[in-house]
Amino acid sequence: MKIYEIGTGYTPIPATMGAATEIVVEELTRSLRKNGQDAEIIDIKATRRKETELPIREVAVPKKFSGTDVSLGLMHKLKRVVYSISLAYTLKNILKHGDEKVVLHFHNQYNMFFFLKIVPKKLRDKCFIAYTNHSYIWHGDWKEIESTVKKRYFQEIECMKRADMVYVLNDRTVSTLTTKLGIEKKKIKLIDNGVNTTVYCPLTCEEKKSVKENLDGHNKTYFIQVGSVCDRKNQLGALKLLLPFLKEDKTREFIYAGGIIDEDYQKEIVEFAKREGIEKQVKYLGEIEPGKSLNEYYNSAVAMIFPSKSEGFSLVIIEAMAAGVPVVINENLRFKLADRCLKYSNKEGFEAVIKTNILNSDKQSELSAQAREAVLLNYSWDKIAQDYYGTWVR
Repeated sequence: MKIYEIGTGYTPIPATMGAATEIVVEELTRSLRKNGQDAEIIDIKATRRKETELPIREVAVPKKFSGTDVSLGLMHKLKRVVYSISLAYTLKNILKHGDEKVVLHFHNQYNMFFFLKIVPKKLRDKCFIAYTNHSYIWHGDWKEIESTVKKRYFQEIECMKRADMVYVLNDRTVSTLTTKLGIEKKKIKLIDNGVNTTVYCPLTCEEKKSVKENLDGHNKTYFIQVGSVCDRKNQLGALKLLLPFLKEDKTREFIYAGGIIDEDYQKEIVEFAKREGIEKQVKYLGEIEPGKSLNEYYNSAVAMIFPSKSEGFSLVIIEAMAAGVPVVINENLRFKLADRCLKYSNKEGFEAVIKTNILNSDKQSELSAQAREAVLLNYSWDKIAQDYYGTWVR
């Protein structure tokens, strides 16, 4: 059996910036191969690709679309479409000339939508079509998301209805797909994302000291948030919650990293910090390459603050936990991993969590060890790969 993990065309694999789905494709392929499976990545042709041991079959696109720019907008959407059409013809050729069983594992609605439109049914019937739903939208309240779903996610609806198996990241999405879209429950499987626990791991005290010195403050206390800078990720909300703690002690700082999706929102964060007189305690780190550098930043912090308004499954949460960093989340976030995090429901609850659990060094150390242990037991990529493969050999 040949397994093709399909890159989204968003940015080349391996990702050199925080692109969660690309990280999933890379790590899943690596673990499938480690487990003895014949797995290969199909991805957009890149002018520069980070070195990797993984086999990658490139899909050529016009040069203007082959860079790593992932800024949102018309060109970004056009790039997705151009890549998806070229991808469909690549897959058509693979199916036309191959005889072995093939699994096509899609991770993006555009990729699969154009595959369904371009590749004839007699060729599609030769393969097992797997689709993982990575979107945060599907686990929201149906009354709130229905109009958005029908306008912007109609391609994904068709993809999920026509896939042989649909994979989701939380049980609320299962409920939405079955009750609102009529997708058979037997072809929906809940499989979590994983994390590379060798890359994301606790550092020694000396290593942490070195990292903090590079941040210009080995005696400082850092709270971190990682994710695209936009209203949904709610960095401003995190800063407002941390405000009394930052004002109380000038050695405490809020550091945040990720691509800026909304420039106006970033300006709001900067302006708020200036108004409150804490601008020297708020640092934007930019986009950090996944892996060693990001792990170092996680290790510099006493906690990850994650007040995101909506998530399907957050990869950065399990990365932080694997690094031994306790995570504080909005209790409205609903996915299995959330039960392993510290939760708050309001400002008072947040302050209690920080005072009792994070600023108490003994308790923080205990939570750090527990976070790492929870990830090792439940979120290794070897386990995730076995879960996926088990649905393809039935």
